[in-house]
Amino acid sequence: MKIAHIAPPWLSIPPKNYGGTEIVIYNLVEEQVARGQDVTLFAPGNTRTSAKLVSFFPKPLVEEGVPWQGHLKAYYHLHESVEYIKRHKFDIVHTHLSSSSDMYIFPLVSPLVTPHVTTLHSRFPFDRVQSWTGKADELYMEWAPLLPMVAISESAREEVPYDLNFVGVVHHGLSMQQFLPTAKKRGDFFVWLGRFVEDKGTHLAIEAAKRAGVKIVLAGTIDRHQQDSVNYFNTVIKPQIDNDQVKYIGPVNMKQKISLLSRARGFLNPIEWEEPFGMVMIEAMAVGCPVISFTRGAAPELIAHRKTGFLVKNVDEMVRFIP
Repeated sequence: MKIAHIAPPWLSIPPKNYGGTEIVIYNLVEEQVARGQDVTLFAPGNTRTSAKLVSFFPKPLVEEGVPWQGHLKAYYHLHESVEYIKRHKFDIVHTHLSSSSDMYIFPLVSPLVTPHVTTLHSRFPFDRVQSWTGKADELYMEWAPLLPMVAISESAREEVPYDLNFVGVVHHGLSMQQFLPTAKKRGDFFVWLGRFVEDKGTHLAIEAAKRAGVKIVLAGTIDRHQQDSVNYFNTVIKPQIDNDQVKYIGPVNMKQKISLLSRARGFLNPIEWEEPFGMVMIEAMAVGCPVISFTRGAAPELIAHRKTGFLVKNVDEMVRFIP
C-alpha cells in the first residue's frame, strides 16, 4: 500500500526534545515501513525516517525562527504536499492536525479523490489553546464534514464543540523495544516532564512535592516563541528552583527521558486542562514509573486507578498518594 503522511512543518521528526505529535508520527511511519508498506512522509528536511522523505524546507520552522503565527510558510508546506500527492498515485493520505496553521488542510485535502484520513492531535478549535480572541478557525468549518477524522481519545472527541466527521478513536502507541528500563533501582525523586505552560501544572507538581517532603526534577521546554511560556517559567517556576528539593535540568531527548523515568519514584501530572492524550503518561508506565495524575482529559482512559497509576482530583489528594 502506498501511504502518504503530511506532518506539520514546525518541529523535527522525531523531535529533538518536546514534540508529542512528532514522536507519534515517527513511530507510526516507522512501523508501517517495517511492515512492508510504501510510505512517503512530507516533513522538514532534517527529518530522520525510513520512509521516502519529501521536504520543502531544510529545517523545521521553529528552528528557522518562524513564530507560530507565521502561517504563510506552513501553508506553503501543506499546499506543496497536496500538489505532490495529486501528481503521484497514493492509496491513502494521512494528515495530522496539531496547531492552528494546520487548518489549511481542510480546504486543501477535502477535494482529493484519493482516500484520506486526518488525526486530530490537539484540542479543537485551536484558538482556545492559544487564548486568541479571534475565531478564524470557524471560517474553515464548512470543509470540516468532508474530512474523515480520528480522535486520539474519547475525551478529545467529546471536547470538540462541532459536529466533525469522526470515524473512530485511536489511542497513541509506543515502541516497547525502545522503552526498556535503564535502571535497576529507583532514585529518591519524583519527576515532571513537559512544556512550561500553566495548564501543564508544573507549579502544582512543585507544591505537591514540597508538601510531601520529596524531591522533584523538572525536565521541560520553555517555548521561546510563546511569551506566556517564558513569563510562566521566569515568574512562577524559576524562583522555586533551589537545585536541592526542586531541580531543573532543561529539556531532555528520548534517551534521557527514558533514563529519567526509569530512575524516578513517580511522575506527577497535575494538568489543569482537558489534555487530549498525554504521551508522557504512557511513556512513564512503559518503564514502570507510577503516574499520579489529575482526573482530567484522557487520563482516566489511560490509567487504571491503583493498578497502573493513581487518579486524583487536586493537590491534597496527590500528596496523599506520594509514597
